[in-house]
Amino acid sequence: MLSAWAPERHTLESPPRKVAVVDDDLGMRKSVARLLNAHGFETEAYASAEAFLNRASPSVIGCIVLDIHLEGMSGIELWHHMKRSNSQIKVVFITAVDDDALESEAVKAGCVAYLRKPFPADSLIRAVNEALTGSPAE
Repeated sequence: MLSAWAPERHTLESPPRKVAVVDDDLGMRKSVARLLNAHGFETEAYASAEAFLNRASPSVIGCIVLDIHLEGMSGIELWHHMKRSNSQIKVVFITAVDDDALESEAVKAGCVAYLRKPFPADSLIRAVNEALTGSPAE
């Protein structure tokens, strides 16, 4: 059963800066979090969509780096759930699967970026910066 996840609205003056990393691969989750931390982003890591929904604090999260293929609820399902809840959190999808139809669905769902693993570190940093500020990092 999903929690009654209710995102909070943010003002333009104080957008949240924390990045949630949701990936069921422990190594990838840790690597992405370390990379983001090294570039000045605060992170929270979750092993599943359900863990994110049950424990994340939407008022402080501005971006989610979200694996598409998760055990249980998929990343796309989580994103649709968040959208139905009127979430303003931006998403960067990551995946190891080369699937054009899935990429098209993710883009239609409104993701900031769709990155195929292994992706260059600077691609992720640019995407997260764009998600949090509205413009890519230089």
